[in-house]
Amino acid sequence: MGFFSRTSSSGNGASKVRALAGSHVAQCLDANPAVQRAQIDAAQFYYHPEFLSPAQCDQLIGLIDTNRRPSTLLSDNPDANFRTSDSCDMDRWSPLVRPIDESIAALLGVDPSHGETMQGQRYAPGQQFRAHHDYFHQGESYWPEVSKQGGQRTWTAMIYLNDVTEGGATWFPQAGIKVAPKRGLLLAWNNMNPDGSPNDKTLHEGMPVVQGVKYIVTKWFREGSWMAY
Repeated sequence: MGFFSRTSSSGNGASKVRALAGSHVAQCLDANPAVQRAQIDAAQFYYHPEFLSPAQCDQLIGLIDTNRRPSTLLSDNPDANFRTSDSCDMDRWSPLVRPIDESIAALLGVDPSHGETMQGQRYAPGQQFRAHHDYFHQGESYWPEVSKQGGQRTWTAMIYLNDVTEGGATWFPQAGIKVAPKRGLLLAWNNMNPDGSPNDKTLHEGMPVVQGVKYIVTKWFREGSWMAY
């Protein structure tokens, strides 16, 4: 689980550390009979149905509703219409959050210290998150700072907390995957290519909700220890 180390490699170049992360996590997920791998070549992409129980989903929804705030962007030129949801940063040490947080890391075979704070998101009708990558772009002004805080993002895990009447799918247009919200369903994907360079085919968007409200939680993992900073 502790195979990561600090790296000075370029955020947009190949990296042995990130390549190892990709192969290690894939091995863990491939060996898990509850996990299904998407049959695509564009990216390493996995599904785990019913990863969370209905009771866990309801508890997380309650936390999001209580602590939500307008979502923000890491960008030099933010567009107010780009990400219109509400977000909630979870207390990773709380009795409710910690078991879920650590169970995600265990599923992927990653040391929990490499995981960012789990974030909840709420999408009301009309709200969306336009097409974006989860990995950090070296050309953005934030890169020098995030490169010191655990480095590049490797894997993403996202869990739907409820079904949505209409809309709200997660769409990966270049990979050819579109997933409708399903209560308890966990998605996991590697934001890197096999050589450890950022995979631009992981571009994805949270499509606008048409009817209902969508709740999700997202957990991002870094190549180095995020909690050490």
